[in-house]
Amino acid sequence: MKKLLLVLLVTLGLQTQAQINGCDQLSYTTWPQQSAPSWPFAVQGNATSLYSTGLVDSIMWNWQVCNSTMCYSGYGPYWGFLNILTTDTIKVCYDAYVYFADATLNFDCHHCDSLIYNPNIYSWILFNTSTPTSINEITQEKINDNKIYDLLGRELKEVLVGSMYIRNQKLYITRNK
Repeated sequence: MKKLLLVLLVTLGLQTQAQINGCDQLSYTTWPQQSAPSWPFAVQGNATSLYSTGLVDSIMWNWQVCNSTMCYSGYGPYWGFLNILTTDTIKVCYDAYVYFADATLNFDCHHCDSLIYNPNIYSWILFNTSTPTSINEITQEKINDNKIYDLLGRELKEVLVGSMYIRNQKLYITRNK
């Protein structure tokens, strides 16, 4: 039976092809204020690895850059944003539509990053939003009302000998005298 399956697979010409994902090969670079004095912030889409294959017909870029008060949009492989300041924390998003020459594989790619400006290196860098910026302790008011509860959280009127109970957030066990 195994030999028959092997012969069928070989005769049918089982082929595997690598999946092409154009979105994984897209990126962008930013222009800092020092190198682009007319724009405080500018972006340039990068897709050189896609173009080098010769399969890509065109890429259409749609940009959106937001600071804390407003969002701005732009179109094309290069775009500058006049209203972004180097003191802003910004969110940069792009939608890139990748069109392949044979029109069988077209991709709609979406990507977003948060960036801050680093004045020491005159460059916009990724802002890690998962890092805590401050930690405040939470103080809990302890209520000592001397009520008695069992381990399931039900309020008890009296405690049985040899049982466990909770009073004022502490666990107690009654025992025989």
